Amino acid sequence: MYNTPFHTQDISKSSFLVTGGSGFIGSNLVEYLLKYNAGKVRVLDNLLTSSIDNIKPFLSLSNFEFIEGDIRDTSVCERACEGIDFVSHQAALGSVPRSVKDPQATHSINATGFLNMLVAARDAKVKRFIYASSSSVYGDHPVLPKKEEETGNPLSPYAVSKKTNELYANVFASAYHMQIAGLRYFNVFGPNQSPDGPYAAVIPLFMQAVLDHKSPFIDGDGEQTRDFTFVENAVQANICAMLTPNANAMNEVYNVAVGEKASVNELFNMIAGLDNSDLKPLYRERRAGDIRDSLADISKARKLIGYNPTVKINEGLKITFDWFRKTMVKTNG
Repeated sequence: MYNTPFHTQDISKSSFLVTGGSGFIGSNLVEYLLKYNAGKVRVLDNLLTSSIDNIKPFLSLSNFEFIEGDIRDTSVCERACEGIDFVSHQAALGSVPRSVKDPQATHSINATGFLNMLVAARDAKVKRFIYASSSSVYGDHPVLPKKEEETGNPLSPYAVSKKTNELYANVFASAYHMQIAGLRYFNVFGPNQSPDGPYAAVIPLFMQAVLDHKSPFIDGDGEQTRDFTFVENAVQANICAMLTPNANAMNEVYNVAVGEKASVNELFNMIAGLDNSDLKPLYRERRAGDIRDSLADISKARKLIGYNPTVKINEGLKITFDWFRKTMVKTNG
């Protein structure tokens, strides 16, 4: 992946902090930065929901540093931001169902932890602070495609935590003159995304099921739609936001997606087709807090940060499925 850079600047003298950098999206971003010779890449992660294996290839590099720590600890956040030019804040406790089950943990990590990072970045005088928001902030707003300025009521504690991030970011940008931008991810998938645990995302679960020849569960009727977005596109959005020369691009939020939707049933059929599988899914009750349909308008990101997603769902699924197959062979053999 990342055969073509998303930036034109020389980053060999710049320092980057990726919180949640051993997680799914964070580790892919770290891979990109190191491939293109970033001066320093520091990762902060507590390994609560991620794996050190995702960054193991980088641990011996002279321009890479790993801090095992928690964003709920202000002293850890301060240490992580020391000497940093650009922050990409990916650390969060994901999953709508997990937030419904344990709203306090979601709030403490996603909202309080986020505030801790903002304060630390402000005090360290970082140049830019880019953070992961979520399409969940659109809540019950019915109109498609989703436009950044039109949101509804949040439907889960997770959505509330991400909306809180956006509110804090706006205040810190205006009160402390920080350069901040938020990225509303739409169902990102790709290599390094784990199928393990009770709150795993749908695509790794489907891929694991197909490779194990076991029918997966689909929540609801499967006709709910999502704008499934390959992780390379999410990495591109982070790089574009961190490095754009457009001063008007800061202190905004952006949809990060492809601008195309697929139903969960269509998604499963695409994944099963990659293995010529005739598996049929099993249906169960829909999940509390889930939105019915999701589709992004990405024109704002195109215009202001030069975002141009190059990997569509079919190509992304094939790359991801090949990665899963290789990973399973390594794990089992």
